[in-house]
Amino acid sequence: MTLHRRLTREIREGPTGSKIGAFFDLDQTLLAGFSATSFLRERLVSGRMSPREMAATFYGGLSFAVGRTGFSGLMAATTAAYRGLSESILEEIGEEVFVKHLARQIYPESRALVEAHQEAGHTVAIISSATRYQAAPLARDMGIDHVLCTQLEVKDGCFTGEVVRPTCYGEGKAEAARELAAREGLDLAESYFYTDSHEDLPLLEAVGRPRPLNPNRRLAQIAKERRWSVRRFRSRGRPGMGDMVRTGLTYASLGPSLVAGAAAGIVNGSFREAINVSGALWGDLATSLAGIDLRVEGEEHLWSRRPAVFIFNHQSALDAILMMKLVRRDVTGVGKKEIQRDPIFGPIFSAAGVVFVDRADTGKAIEALQPAVEALRQGRSLAIAPEGTRSPTPKLGRFKKGAFHMAMQAGVPIVPVVFRNVLDAFPKDASVIRPATIEVVVLPPVETRDWTVEGLDEEIRRIRDRYLAVLRQDVA
Repeated sequence: MTLHRRLTREIREGPTGSKIGAFFDLDQTLLAGFSATSFLRERLVSGRMSPREMAATFYGGLSFAVGRTGFSGLMAATTAAYRGLSESILEEIGEEVFVKHLARQIYPESRALVEAHQEAGHTVAIISSATRYQAAPLARDMGIDHVLCTQLEVKDGCFTGEVVRPTCYGEGKAEAARELAAREGLDLAESYFYTDSHEDLPLLEAVGRPRPLNPNRRLAQIAKERRWSVRRFRSRGRPGMGDMVRTGLTYASLGPSLVAGAAAGIVNGSFREAINVSGALWGDLATSLAGIDLRVEGEEHLWSRRPAVFIFNHQSALDAILMMKLVRRDVTGVGKKEIQRDPIFGPIFSAAGVVFVDRADTGKAIEALQPAVEALRQGRSLAIAPEGTRSPTPKLGRFKKGAFHMAMQAGVPIVPVVFRNVLDAFPKDASVIRPATIEVVVLPPVETRDWTVEGLDEEIRRIRDRYLAVLRQDVA
């Protein structure tokens, strides 16, 4: 299963090889926003921005906005306040900004374009007027080896307050691309450049495949005159009214699901039937109202062996709803202790038999999992994320051992459920669900009866490697 096939068709059917470059601007192209804004906000909120830097940034931005200074002047005014500051501080802030803000601003479509170029063997580069402290964490996450950006002068690990010229802006961006082309043997006439800004016209004219992406008004007009194909993405950024209404209906559908479940439970005299109907119905209603198109491969493995421990890669708060839709009945879960204090979901999940664990106390967490083992022995399945916490990016995290220990103790199989593209709909810390197509691959059950404590690490590694293969991520 492959999403964004129409979007990436040109790349997949075009020439391959490392001599073809794929250059991506950062802001408004890979990201639905401006990395500098998030960077400055983080420094300001954290109290690591001095009054001198605030003033320099304000006046530099104002002068640039009214045309009194160019981009190089803006950077010079802004970075002068960094004089004497350790470079490691901005590196640390850059990592924080990526995890807290930028990771969820990456356009899923742009990520698909990058992956298509990588699969074609092209040389992929971020080329941006931003600094590497803004761009490098994102490049690492997306597997982009080349980062061409504006450089700040550093001596003995500290900033001098000077900007290395030329900056990576306008003609400077085209010059940086030509230097990479000479170094890597790229054919610019066969290369791609994705950007949103008319200020990047020198590089757009230098490549054979200019690709305006979310273009501003001037670039859109230029693209129309030159008959360049234009793409606009709306999967990130400010949500529309329709997205907010869908999100409200998604959560509101919990009410009628509980009512229907209660009615089924009363008629059948079965509390478990009430939970089964409520969970499955909410999974169906919520995904439908949210605009989620769920495409499942290996659905037969959801039913071939029960009870079982269903494990899934954890990217989003939407995962729990998806698992209810998939597993449907006779299942409980494991969640973090904080959910138990939620005034709405705490009582509901408690009634459903969800086991809550304190992730900060490993000893108590292991002890708290015993009711889940008993539930498995009594015929109920268990859904759990072995990563333990959500990831802000599609990268698979390290697996913890709890899920696998429980399967061993209860003598039940592990059923790996691999989610792809859940972040397209509901990234970490988002508040609005967006319509999306989500792919699910359910792998065959893995028997645990012959496992040993001594060999557990190797068994976990094998299962995690299968996730990496499905996700097309490098084996760690």
